[in-house]
Amino acid sequence: MDGILLIDKPKALTSHDCVDLVRRRFNIRKVGHAGTLDPMATGLLVMLLGSYTRSSGLFLNDDKEYEATLVLGLATDTGDSDGRTVCAKGAADIKDETIANAFRKFVGEIEQLPPMYSAVKFKGKKLYELARKGLDVERKPRKVHIKDLEITGIALPEVSFRVKCSKGTYIRQLAVDIGSQIGCGAHLSYLRRTRSGKFSVAGAIGISELEGLSAEGLKERLRCR
Repeated sequence: MDGILLIDKPKALTSHDCVDLVRRRFNIRKVGHAGTLDPMATGLLVMLLGSYTRSSGLFLNDDKEYEATLVLGLATDTGDSDGRTVCAKGAADIKDETIANAFRKFVGEIEQLPPMYSAVKFKGKKLYELARKGLDVERKPRKVHIKDLEITGIALPEVSFRVKCSKGTYIRQLAVDIGSQIGCGAHLSYLRRTRSGKFSVAGAIGISELEGLSAEGLKERLRCR
């Protein structure tokens, strides 16, 4: 069974959970995905089945689009709402113009430091494995491209936004960096991937529907390039 399956990943499941589900449910040995989503994130997960797993690099390079919300004035150790609060400051008096100016500084090619809670490897170990042991290691900034960054709503301390970005961009770190730019700290409270390359979450299947599919039903949902 070869092809591309678009899944609308729910919150709490990992990307690997979705891979395992497809493997076990349909007895398919080769299953992968084209871009990890954090457990707290929802939205489009591009699954690759069968011979398509050999082309994962082509899909990993695609631009991604997200809808997101950050919370100003509250920083966490993971950069998102799953983490432990490490700093709290008031954010009620921050002006909309100050927020807009901070966002503008992150449009274009920027350098981004991979967060400690990420799958980036350091001497063979994933950073999140080291972070869970209380370690903080030196990381090198990476160049990423923020192609579009639009504020869609401000209801302090929350700021909602849309972003279109290159591969390798951490939206959690973007939220943290915006909070640092403003001077109050921030963390990501909501993240939904809406597009990956030419694929949209509008064409994705939910987990409950996936679990109810027959093998023939799955074949009907598969796409090609």
